[in-house]
Amino acid sequence: MAEVDFSQALAQARAKYEMIAKALDPEGLRSRIADLEKEASAPGLWDDQENAQKVTSKLSSLQSQLKHLESASSRLDDVETLEELGREENDRDVLAEANREVESLNSDLADMEIQTLLDGEYDERAAVVTIRSGAGGVDAADWAQMLLRMYMRWSERHGFKTKIMDTSYAEEAGIKSATFQVDAPYAYGRLSVEGGTHRLVRISPFDNQGRRQTSFAAVEVIPLVEPTDHIDIPDSDIRVDTYCSSGPGGQGVNTTYSAVRITHLPTNIVVTMQDERSQIQNRAAAMAVLQSRLLVLRHEEEAKKKKELAGDIKASWGDQMRSYVLHPYQMVKDLRTGYETSDTQGVFDGNIDAFIEAGIRWRHQQRREQQEEREAAGE
Repeated sequence: MAEVDFSQALAQARAKYEMIAKALDPEGLRSRIADLEKEASAPGLWDDQENAQKVTSKLSSLQSQLKHLESASSRLDDVETLEELGREENDRDVLAEANREVESLNSDLADMEIQTLLDGEYDERAAVVTIRSGAGGVDAADWAQMLLRMYMRWSERHGFKTKIMDTSYAEEAGIKSATFQVDAPYAYGRLSVEGGTHRLVRISPFDNQGRRQTSFAAVEVIPLVEPTDHIDIPDSDIRVDTYCSSGPGGQGVNTTYSAVRITHLPTNIVVTMQDERSQIQNRAAAMAVLQSRLLVLRHEEEAKKKKELAGDIKASWGDQMRSYVLHPYQMVKDLRTGYETSDTQGVFDGNIDAFIEAGIRWRHQQRREQQEEREAAGE
């Protein structure tokens, strides 16, 4: 790296760090960590295991943010010192080491920057993801199951806790639908950019003539509802049906009516749960997901009204948002951001961080442009 390039890279790293530090607020992080540490050490914390897990998970997340921020500050100081030392002693090896470190630092800061872009109202929350097979018959059902595996593998890579809430198996292969929860800080903020229609193009393994098949699956991502959200659902607005849980091929899992289907009559939203052990647990889980969907619907309607008032008639993103092509070439491409890779197997194995980060940056840019349009309109 030439001297001027190194100086620019170092200045870029310093500027990016200052922007991140301003957004994350180290002093504010320390204060929130101190409050959570008191809460985590309180007697009887684990009497409510769900709340205890939230507290400890949030504490761990904030401690990690602060650690990375402090590490970046220290590395910036060190690389500046290293560069000065190499220049004073005209030591090419030391200068080369400084160059490598500033490149690595800029890469790490880019990852940290993503955290500052997760500033939506519900971005901090856990996520509830539903995958549904679409057009494409048995190939679409198989494709839906491939997507389920992809997101599970992504969660495993990050050490995120997941929980399958409901699975509806297709008759021949794959799944009709599946709902699962990802319990981690900012899981919703990250996974929400995955919402939309995913298209797969491949030689069908279910076609004895070996023809190419295009299949579709829809991914829905909603934030996990919390008690403070106040979504009231009158009993008269829902219909609750119970039935026996089932597994692949329709084989009976049990002979009790533990599975629950809740239909919200005003919106016709249907939620099914069968993976809990009892009908009471399945009903509670289904009501939580229904409340989350109604919460999202309420905010979408509010946003739609604002757009109508502003005269904004642009279609929302998220219909067909990504293509996965296995034939006649290997390529996964996001149709919103333009990011693509030929490592299709890596993507199916859960290596989708680059797509998620590109989506977060794209969404942030969209929000900023919309804000500028509202300000220009005098809102």
